[in-house]
Amino acid sequence: MEAPLYQVDAFADRLFTGNPAAVCLLARWPEDEVLQSVATENNLSETAFLVGSGSRYELRWFTPVAEVDLCGHATLASAFVLFELRGVSGDEVGFETRSGLLSVRRDGELLRMDFPASPARPCRSPERLLAALGGSAVEVLKADDYLVVYEDEEEIRGLRPDLQRLLGLEARGVIVTAPGDDVDFVSRFFAPELGVPEDPVTGSAHCTLAPYWADRLGKVRLHARQLSRRGGELWCEVCGERVEISGRAVLYLSGSIRI
Repeated sequence: MEAPLYQVDAFADRLFTGNPAAVCLLARWPEDEVLQSVATENNLSETAFLVGSGSRYELRWFTPVAEVDLCGHATLASAFVLFELRGVSGDEVGFETRSGLLSVRRDGELLRMDFPASPARPCRSPERLLAALGGSAVEVLKADDYLVVYEDEEEIRGLRPDLQRLLGLEARGVIVTAPGDDVDFVSRFFAPELGVPEDPVTGSAHCTLAPYWADRLGKVRLHARQLSRRGGELWCEVCGERVEISGRAVLYLSGSIRI
């Protein structure tokens, strides 16, 4: 089977920023082992696979080592490919996923994703978590990921975590966050258990970040920046039990693969 493959920089307004994702359109689902092998070969934080037509698709996401339940930047990249490169008409596309039905719609220059909120709750921190991260955390919470809060943006930029010591935590990954200097909040995301030492920009983490900062800042519309080396910007809106996450995307390459 020959399949189109695109690589897209998501949460980016120019090349070589944001988070690169591969998007592969399939006529039918192959064995899971094939999907995982393609994702491993791509060696990006996520590869998205789509089967469908029109404005409704099945969507699955794979890191280089595992399938995941939710991925924001690869969903954004998928919608970008469908709207801009595959001629999908209308302003909204729907995805059937392991996290339920997700939709993405055009919003001016942005693509706006509708995701389930995942609020974090205060928790007792594993001793090695804070030791591995360094710095002086002021609060630790947990949802699917640990959410570790710091005092300011400079401290987030300066963290140099010991990734080996983050392995084996009972969580998908670790989010670190603080108030931003010129945005509402900043963050970084580490998921070595999933083969992603530091993710450049993590849409799904903002399902946890947005409710936390909405509650803390007393506002539902938030401007965020992820402080990885590549960096990326996101706009979030908390809508009850949902979070709308918006961003831009840029095409890097297009081609095809044989599987």
